[in-house]
Amino acid sequence: MPTLYSEARSNIRKTWFLMAFFLILIIGLGYVFSYVYNDPFILYIAVAIAFAQSFTSYWFSDKIVLAMNGAQPVAESDNRELYHIVENLAIASGLPMPKIYIMEEAQPNAFATGRDEKHAVVAVTRGLLEKLNKVELEGVIAHELSHIKNKDILLSTVIVVLAGIIALLSDFFFRMSWGGSRRKDENGGGAVVMAIGIIAAILAPLAATLIQLAVSRKREFLADASGALITRYPEGLASALQKIAGDSTPMRKANNSTAHLFISSPFKGNKISFFSKLFMTHPPVEERIKALIGMRI
Repeated sequence: MPTLYSEARSNIRKTWFLMAFFLILIIGLGYVFSYVYNDPFILYIAVAIAFAQSFTSYWFSDKIVLAMNGAQPVAESDNRELYHIVENLAIASGLPMPKIYIMEEAQPNAFATGRDEKHAVVAVTRGLLEKLNKVELEGVIAHELSHIKNKDILLSTVIVVLAGIIALLSDFFFRMSWGGSRRKDENGGGAVVMAIGIIAAILAPLAATLIQLAVSRKREFLADASGALITRYPEGLASALQKIAGDSTPMRKANNSTAHLFISSPFKGNKISFFSKLFMTHPPVEERIKALIGMRI
């Protein structure tokens, strides 16, 4: 039976697997288009980008995510209540004190990032601090600390950078494809190869997105359960999720590439089609609340 510890070890393996997968995917795209355009320099560029993005995603992905969301660091003197809540829950979960960041957003939300427990960050919105009571805030912070404890943060944060690079390269290659292939042959093979290139450019970011979503949904259920174990009060997180889900305030800097990091999707909307539900970054809040209320601690 899977445990929190086995899930944490599994996340580490998945991180390295995904980095290798995206590296191969980028090099593969480079190979296809270097063949289409009969230009080996494209492959050399793809290889260089693949290794550069692997290095960047490991060491700097957290800084990139924080900058994308406009998060600013907070010291103990800036918000003592928040600092002490995070500190106490970090002690209870056996974690080093993470850095704390605040996003000047009215929407109540939060996320955790970083490459490991010693370089972790918990980021919350101004709306979260203003709209939740202390018990609910503790539930959210415990949820985010669970992402750190379960080794989710590196896996989820790395995906932001890798999927983003795949999307940019695919868009670049897709635009190149419309310029036509320089590889010609008597049987019209150039057109076939170009068609393959276009298909690859379309499917690559789709594959990256599906991996991103699959990782996110499972992680949220596990972090909910782990967070409830830290506070010993699952109703606090359940109440917080209810308030967050019911708040329709838009997030000014909501971004598709970082949406899966948040405790609840930063995109608000009343009508969700079946097709859209397939690409949701989070499981339905109703299911999460039901699981929390049904916990026996």
